[in-house]
Amino acid sequence: MILQEGKKENSYIIEGLFLPLQTEKRLEALGMTKGTPVEVLNRKRSGTMIVRVRGTRFALGRGITGKIEVAEDKKQ
Repeated sequence: MILQEGKKENSYIIEGLFLPLQTEKRLEALGMTKGTPVEVLNRKRSGTMIVRVRGTRFALGRGITGKIEVAEDKKQ
């Protein structure tokens, strides 16, 4: 599934980033790498999501969350 389909207050594991190289490298530098847990804190109507990755909160737009593949975190 893609991160954009994630539900509020659920945790997921990043399986892959399918973004333009520059954007992908920027997110990886911020800690969003394959295998990293990500928690959806909030979803806005505009498609923007507030997520927590490695203790840091990020706001990601629909164009980005639609290209991040995730799986449900079974440890929840």
